[in-house]
Amino acid sequence: MTVMPRNRTAFTQTAVADDPRWARIVARDRTADGHLWYSVATTGVYCRPSCPSRTANPKNVQLHDSLQAAKATGFRPCKRCKPDGLSSDGENTAIIARVCRLIEESEEEPSLHELAEAAGRSASHFHRLFKSATGLTPKDYASAHRAAKVREGLANGNSVTEAIYDAGFNSSGRFYEKSTVMLGMTPTQYRSGGANEDIRFAVGQSSLGAILVASSRKGVAAILLGSDPEAMVRNLQDRFPNANLIGADGEYEALVARVVGLVEAPGLGIDLPLDVRGTAFQQRVWQALREIPVGRTVSYMEIARRIGSPKAVRAVAGACAANNLAVAIPCHRVVRNDGSLSGYAWGVERKRVLLDREATEGR
Repeated sequence: MTVMPRNRTAFTQTAVADDPRWARIVARDRTADGHLWYSVATTGVYCRPSCPSRTANPKNVQLHDSLQAAKATGFRPCKRCKPDGLSSDGENTAIIARVCRLIEESEEEPSLHELAEAAGRSASHFHRLFKSATGLTPKDYASAHRAAKVREGLANGNSVTEAIYDAGFNSSGRFYEKSTVMLGMTPTQYRSGGANEDIRFAVGQSSLGAILVASSRKGVAAILLGSDPEAMVRNLQDRFPNANLIGADGEYEALVARVVGLVEAPGLGIDLPLDVRGTAFQQRVWQALREIPVGRTVSYMEIARRIGSPKAVRAVAGACAANNLAVAIPCHRVVRNDGSLSGYAWGVERKRVLLDREATEGR
């Protein structure tokens, strides 16, 4: 006769309760979906970690590292969390991906109600879902896509009219209302690589070394930090290869002094119009950077999470590196996950000084 240990149940309960995977189930951790399953003997079902059902007693639970192992119990799949299919997050991601393709392939911008109907959701629910997944509203996504198509058409040598209609604008009037915001300049200037665009600039001095400030008609387009003023001017020429670079007069140097003030005392802020040029993704990252309070730092991972793209950590780092507006768009406030300093386009030592200065201001 086989004698079972009297404490077998207690041992099983303790083993499951102490397993770190169980903590993810108790927390209904959606990120564990697809990596972990559990079955419950008293209900005869198996579930995904994010299942909304009442938390089971761990003494009745088995943990499984594969769907096959969960099925091997002979239990049925839970009807609430549907562990055999896509998770709710996965299902939503598939829906949003399908809607994005619909927006991109439509000749004219679909309405919110048309997109919601295609997604099988109410308009309000779909709007929240789309913004959570992409960081943009459906309208902003459509606008960004059309702007990208216009830029692509102009870069490929198409006429302005061809680029307008290929991007889905049904009239040139509607396009020209938004063209400067989309391109940072007129379509003709963009097509010729910024030819005839006037960029005013001046170089000043700050406690961090030389500082170059450049502006278009729209606003400040570049704030560069460095040690060699001549190299910084060449850098500006590389960024605006076909523009007319105009040396500053006394009035413009007053603006440079205001930017220097921002470097010396970031907590005071600066109220200047900015000409922020970048892709839709970069714009989302840069907006998130501008929302970081003075004296605080966040990780690249946290920025990715805030813009609704938690897996785009490397892309976030790339957007930080592409930032033309030092301090005004505070990419120096982004650090590694462990809090240590990462790279900085204008030198890690300058980043350290800026962060130390902001921390002192915040006391």
